[in-house]
Amino acid sequence: MTDHKQIRKEIIAKTIEYHQARFAQTEFIPGKTRVNYAGRVFDEKEIVNAVEASLDFWLTEGRFSEEFSEKIAEFLGVEHILLTNSGSSANLLAFSALTSEKLGDKRLKPGDEVISVAAGFPATVTPIIQYGLIPVFVDVQIPTYNIDVEMMRKAITPKTRCIFIAHTLGNPFNIDAVMQLANEHNLWVIEDNCDAFGSEYRGQKTGSYAHLSTISFYPAHHITTGEGGAICTNDPQLAQLVRAFRDWGRDCYCAGGENNTCGKRFSQLFGNLPFGFDHKYVYSEIGYNLKMTDIQAAIGAAQVDKLPLFCERRKENFKEWIRIFSKYPDFFILPEATEGADPAWFAFIVTLKESAPFKRDELTGHLNAKFIETRNLFAGNMTKQPGFMNKNYRIADHLNNTDYIMNNTFFLGTYPGLTSNMFNYVEEVLDSFVQNYTN
Repeated sequence: MTDHKQIRKEIIAKTIEYHQARFAQTEFIPGKTRVNYAGRVFDEKEIVNAVEASLDFWLTEGRFSEEFSEKIAEFLGVEHILLTNSGSSANLLAFSALTSEKLGDKRLKPGDEVISVAAGFPATVTPIIQYGLIPVFVDVQIPTYNIDVEMMRKAITPKTRCIFIAHTLGNPFNIDAVMQLANEHNLWVIEDNCDAFGSEYRGQKTGSYAHLSTISFYPAHHITTGEGGAICTNDPQLAQLVRAFRDWGRDCYCAGGENNTCGKRFSQLFGNLPFGFDHKYVYSEIGYNLKMTDIQAAIGAAQVDKLPLFCERRKENFKEWIRIFSKYPDFFILPEATEGADPAWFAFIVTLKESAPFKRDELTGHLNAKFIETRNLFAGNMTKQPGFMNKNYRIADHLNNTDYIMNNTFFLGTYPGLTSNMFNYVEEVLDSFVQNYTN
């Protein structure tokens, strides 16, 4: 009988061979090869890890989940990492935790107000609406594309209980101002770090400042597990609440395959259940099943080792875009980092000036026709989106910049898969387009 360990070694060797054959780098052909705004960047290590996890066939959270969580914790300097199945689920779980009755008077309740922005991605706002709270939309500033701090201060009312905003496209918001305001008014803060995993603010990693923060591992983000996300916190109570909401709402916090970690599995009283009811089947929250699989975590455990390099590449690529677009100061507003921030840019965001002789959609249409991907700044103005139009929200003062962004802003990729040949091609296409309006 053949030894399964020997077979495993042969499978891994063949996996490495397969990667070399299947994913060999292809030549970039200008005008034929797509210049993507994002994409997976990986080598044989991710595939080997995925195969290893498949051969283990543990499937739910296991050894790779533990490894991945520990690496994230070390990178961010955060105590508790809860893996989940997407960045959107991470946002939902972080917000859900703050609605728990276990928080007493500090819990978020229907009718409470939550400071957010409309120039962003819906996943930061939908949990607020789903729990019956009221998003208060504050305008953003150009060219940082982050929340207007003065307007945020004026938006606070006795109903305000939380601030839930993202670091826009990797550019940290003014964390000092946000946390100071939160401390003054005893507000919860959730840091949507999905587009900024690896960014820094005053020398400290984003995602390590707020009560809770979230990460996305969708393929467009800084590292990927395909689908996946994480919730990060230094608060053990919040970590336990997130785990409960993620794991069907159950009160038990045993890891998969473990029993009676607390030593009181059959000796407690909960709700109106009989004394000693099995703790593994006690549900203290209205929860979900939003866990990550160990195969996904195995990919993430390999990806996170590359994160510092990926972040440096994103910064370098951002500088390339600055070089290319800075030739046209009369037409474009170029992005700027928040004071004190060192962004690992998710993307390069550009806004057309009012004096530009062409429209945003004319330029982006031309770029996409030349196989150069662009994206608008997500939802544009969320209050104009059909799914949000009739929902209960409040606009703090005005959304003038948000409306301008909706009509005049787009972004290009900074992901590590971009090459010098791609930049040269995009520069030629842009130069040709602009010259049609200047000659």
